[in-house]
Amino acid sequence: MLYLPNPEGTKRMSTDELRAHFMVSSLFHRGAVALRLVDLDRVVLGGAVPLATPLLLETPEALRADYFCERRELGVLNIGGAGSVRVDGTSYPLQAHDVLYVGRGSRQVEFLSDNFSAPARFYLVSYPAHRDCPTCLMTPADADVLELGSVESANKRRVRRYIHAGGAESCQLVMGVTTLEPGSVWNTMPAHTHERRTEVYLYFGMPAEAMVVHLLGEPTETRSMIVRNEDVALSPGWSVHAGCGTQAYAFCWAMGGENKDYADMQMIGMETIR
Repeated sequence: MLYLPNPEGTKRMSTDELRAHFMVSSLFHRGAVALRLVDLDRVVLGGAVPLATPLLLETPEALRADYFCERRELGVLNIGGAGSVRVDGTSYPLQAHDVLYVGRGSRQVEFLSDNFSAPARFYLVSYPAHRDCPTCLMTPADADVLELGSVESANKRRVRRYIHAGGAESCQLVMGVTTLEPGSVWNTMPAHTHERRTEVYLYFGMPAEAMVVHLLGEPTETRSMIVRNEDVALSPGWSVHAGCGTQAYAFCWAMGGENKDYADMQMIGMETIR
């Protein structure tokens, strides 16, 4: 279990301490499933990179469940080669940037790659669920698309919403992908908080030499972390979350908590951020 500090404790943290508490790294390992349980609305984050043999989503002891989705829902984003996810015997093919929603009550989830020399890389986000919703595959063509930002403010970006009120139905999970246009580096501005839910960012599509300066903390007491390709930044409800990269990149945003309304956020005036 990864525990998140409170605002007062965050103000006193060193660089290494911030990274240890607000970042999850090394989720993607060839031929394995890796999972991290976070004390952030009890989100489970994971990565699965199947090779020649399918990978089974097993149940961590900490969940005390007979199967992973007994009391949980799951979002799966493919950021690698072509593959598929098999849910209770039904196979769902996933190309890059496809998202699969897996509903509560699904007993067996398996991950497969079409070609293990260019394997799928499945990013997993799971929150507790109190009702059943149907398993649903969403492609970029199915997603609700928002064109936001501008070249002048260096944040021109395309937001694809997959799991949300107008897309794949869920209990509390909201999930999508934002892609920045070439020449844009800010992933969101103005920065904001979510008082009624938490958010996690997976940064991906970045070359090894690229990085993003990710802002976190209270709006008047911001801190920063350097994040790189396939790192996940964690954002509790009291923390701002925004980032500026050395070049364009993509990130998967996922949220869970009390309110699923995409627009339920508290904007922070640029003049108040410190």
